[in-house]
Amino acid sequence: MLTHEQIEKNVGWLVVLTVLLVSVAGMVEIVPLFFQTSTTSPKGPDGIELAKPYDPVRLAGRDIYIREGCYNCHSQMIRPFRAETERYGHYSVAGEFVYDHPFQWGSKRTGPDLARVGGRYSDQWHRVHLLNPRDVVPESIMPAYFWLDRPLKEPAIKTKMERLRMVGVPYTDAEIAGADKAVEGKTELDALIAYMQGLGTALKQTR
Repeated sequence: MLTHEQIEKNVGWLVVLTVLLVSVAGMVEIVPLFFQTSTTSPKGPDGIELAKPYDPVRLAGRDIYIREGCYNCHSQMIRPFRAETERYGHYSVAGEFVYDHPFQWGSKRTGPDLARVGGRYSDQWHRVHLLNPRDVVPESIMPAYFWLDRPLKEPAIKTKMERLRMVGVPYTDAEIAGADKAVEGKTELDALIAYMQGLGTALKQTR
């Protein structure tokens, strides 16, 4: 039987037992979440739908949001603290993000949290803000994304939706078939605005 002193003096045993302890503890913390309805279902405990699959335009906009690194300054997670819920709205719940692969949670907030930004401003406000942030927020340090006002090119949008369906997003054959037409004639700016306008709207409608 190894004693505490022997483990502390033997680096090999210390490493092995530490890894074993962390692994078991991690499994105890994480594995139950895979079977907990509140973290795997888009419906809340009262049966109200918290999330809907992204339509093709919003899905393309989400990819642009990630491509441009927006998540580096804006989280999409509101913690259950009074200071945050009073400013941003209801705290984030897991069911809102079951269709996000990957989700955009985080704590980095050079800019405001965007989990509840949907519907807070008009499309035109977002358009002006993205093209030149200081036109609407003079003190903003956000860069201008003027290049987004160009045609949206998403030749693989149907493939993306098919792959997302494989991991549980309930897209229908009709939705996938109509994806190319849905993004036709859109700009990258249109898609990004559509994505942001949808953030948090499902939960806000239930509160």
